[in-house]
Amino acid sequence: QVQLVESGGGLVQAGGSLRLSCAASGIIFGLNPVDWYRQAPGKQRELVAFISSGGSTNYANSVKGRFTISRENAKNTVYLQMNSLKPEDTGVYYCKMSNFWGRGTQVTVSS
Repeated sequence: QVQLVESGGGLVQAGGSLRLSCAASGIIFGLNPVDWYRQAPGKQRELVAFISSGGSTNYANSVKGRFTISRENAKNTVYLQMNSLKPEDTGVYYCKMSNFWGRGTQVTVSS
């Protein structure tokens, strides 16, 4: 059974930082790319960052230069380091691997 479990969300002031984690089980982690998505209240889910199995990355324009995605295959974990957070970064953050989604972790950035 595949499980993706996000953690690390919370409440932070604008300009602050958070590091999200996505721990995977039941899947061959190292062979799969991973996406981080977010969904703000009343908005569609949007792709924030991507990392390939080989470590190549890509980011939404809105987070470039502020967010960094990385993976630690030995721990079956992907991270999203989020710096210089803005109120518009508020939302539920989800990781996705293959066709599987985690349940998300809430990030709230206060102004």
